[in-house]
Amino acid sequence: MKPNKYDPNNHTGKFRNKIEVQEFIESVNENGYPVEEWTTKHSLWSNIKTVKGSETISASSEVNIDTYRFIVRYTSGLNAKMRVLFKGRIFDIQAILNDDEMLNTQTIVAIARNRDDVS
Repeated sequence: MKPNKYDPNNHTGKFRNKIEVQEFIESVNENGYPVEEWTTKHSLWSNIKTVKGSETISASSEVNIDTYRFIVRYTSGLNAKMRVLFKGRIFDIQAILNDDEMLNTQTIVAIARNRDDVS
C-alpha cells in the first residue's frame, strides 16, 4: 500500500465522537487527608460501535450489560485501569487492542456502567 494513499476505512470523518479517558488518582490534600478522584488523562476523537447488549438476572434483579468499542488513533499510555467518559456516561475499560499491531489505531473495549452507579 502506498504510504499517502487514501484509506476509506480509516478517514477522519469516522472519528466524530469526543471521549475522555480518565485515570484514578490518589493524592493528599492540604490538610493531609487522602483524596481519591478521576482525572482526565486523554481527550480523544473516536469511532464508537456497540458490540453486544445482554440482560442477565443477578441476585434477583435484572442487569443490563452493554459492551462498546471505541476506535481511536494510537495513543501511548492507555491501560485497562482507566475508564471512558462519553456524554456523561461511564464505561469501564476491559481491554485495549493495538489494531493489526501497526501503531495506527487502537480499539478500547469497554462495558457501560448502569446509570445508577455513578462513582
